Amino acid sequence: MRIGELAAQAGTTRDTIRFYEKIGLVAGQRLANGYRDFPPETVPWLHYVRTAQTLGFSLAEIARHGEELRDAPDSAAALSTLFEEKIHVIDARMAELAALRAELGERVGTGCPLRAADGRDGSRPARQSTPPASSWNSSVQ
Repeated sequence: MRIGELAAQAGTTRDTIRFYEKIGLVAGQRLANGYRDFPPETVPWLHYVRTAQTLGFSLAEIARHGEELRDAPDSAAALSTLFEEKIHVIDARMAELAALRAELGERVGTGCPLRAADGRDGSRPARQSTPPASSWNSSVQ
């Protein structure tokens, strides 16, 4: 099928399909007239790609795992494993974000949001003093 028909059936745009083709997510053959021709199984694959993106998978992950899933003897079990791995990644990221939020909360009201909560500038050793604000302004201008 040609790219316009594929885009309509998959609920995406021609540009998206061209991009996916460029990065190797889909493959079409060039006809003698230069048109792209895609096999019918590309439609469910594009639905899979969109669903996987909605679930937080990157295009690189989708491309990498798509081949694994096609070759897996039990694709449901393989997919469940991928979901569990993604949950662990999300949990780790949530922990990082919670720590970042706590750090930002400690800095609120400290006068200078770039200073650590203990009053020291985190980028300088503790024994060095911070230059007065007037010297900061003169160096910026």
